[in-house]
Amino acid sequence: MIISTNPANGTVLAQFDEHTEAQVERMLHDAVQAQREWAQQPMAARAAVLTTLAVVLRERKAQYARLITSEMGKPLAEAEGEIEKCAWTCEHFAQHGPGYLADTPVASSGSDSYVVYDPLGVVLAIMPWNYPFWQFIRFAAPGLMAGNGSILKHANNVPQCALALQQALLDAGVPAGLMPTVLIEAGRVKALIDDPRIAAVTLTGSTAVGKLVAAQAGSVLKKQVLELGGSDPFIVLADADIATAARTAVKARFGNAGQSCISSKRLIVEESVADAFVEAFVAHTRELVVGDPMAPSTTIGPLARPSLVADLDDQVQRSIAAGARLLVGGTRRAGAGCFYEPTVLDHVTPEMAAAVEETFGPAAAILRVKDVEAAIALANATEFGLSAALWTADIVRARTLVRRIEAGAVFVNGLVASDARLPFGGIKHSGYGRELGQAGAREFTNMKTVWIGPAR
Repeated sequence: MIISTNPANGTVLAQFDEHTEAQVERMLHDAVQAQREWAQQPMAARAAVLTTLAVVLRERKAQYARLITSEMGKPLAEAEGEIEKCAWTCEHFAQHGPGYLADTPVASSGSDSYVVYDPLGVVLAIMPWNYPFWQFIRFAAPGLMAGNGSILKHANNVPQCALALQQALLDAGVPAGLMPTVLIEAGRVKALIDDPRIAAVTLTGSTAVGKLVAAQAGSVLKKQVLELGGSDPFIVLADADIATAARTAVKARFGNAGQSCISSKRLIVEESVADAFVEAFVAHTRELVVGDPMAPSTTIGPLARPSLVADLDDQVQRSIAAGARLLVGGTRRAGAGCFYEPTVLDHVTPEMAAAVEETFGPAAAILRVKDVEAAIALANATEFGLSAALWTADIVRARTLVRRIEAGAVFVNGLVASDARLPFGGIKHSGYGRELGQAGAREFTNMKTVWIGPAR
């Protein structure tokens, strides 16, 4: 049984029976047939469907936002922003996808040589709950343009979002059967990965699940794109604009209640400006409003499920026991729902839980360092490598420093975010492969070399 529960109050919203083996078999059969036909459609026809999908998403923004908020708890304004981002991304790939995927000529003596980008087929998309529409759309938009189909295995706490996505695709003109949603428990995913009709796998999720999926897909030699966990550094150097950095750091750490792979989880600050940064950061943190995510004034909603609250509290308490200084928060909110107070830990050291482990919730760890060299070394002292933020007034020096930061993306003097125009993904235990941008458009294609010599 797949159960949808409102994390703000524990109310059961809906229940769904798992799809049977026969139903899954039918989905796979239909997806393969639909993908073969879709791959023959011209780019203009694929782009037209994506453009219509953007219209559908915007027309239903209020409906979809309330669905997101009720199933996983983010504030309504953030949910509306998620839908708008999905619509814009569809428009982006409708406009730029044909260029990203156009044949690439290659100079070759005595021949007509070029590279074509053929679709791989049906891709298994294993998606998380924290951005239930966006995570799928950022794969699906370029995937559709490339001529691929998919089977969506969404997180089981957002089944209504998964089914709403499926209906939106159909209503936008995506062929029936091309991108179905399968409602199954995690234990049945391996059978899908093993099925020869699945050409590749994309996963956004935890590092532990990523290792498991990578091993399963690797055993049957299937391509994977893995976007996994992160412990992103937010580096504040002594010459940074401290007021702006502190204000942005609150958004970077507490957006979506801290439940994001690219949240800034380790705030690494040069000692000479640490006191000023911490004072401003704590002041802005105290302005956050925890409460009903449907209420306009709420800026921090519940965590998605009780286990996340327990895990976060354990990390916070272990860090405090190890010597971290609690400046604000550090407690579960009393009453119904999966709420945790926005938390700031100062004087965190590299071996503490809040620095070593990925904290998936509203808790910020502040680590003080003596200079820029110590800041870069500490930023890289992690198994993760998803993204990073660097704050400094010296842009010339920044261009050198970003080369030394081990991450899939580095944002200088700005909030780390995914963008349809830019490749997105990580290194080390944060995964591999890229989504979005030209690189993402080509990830699930066969980059086929064509060499044509003179006719004899």
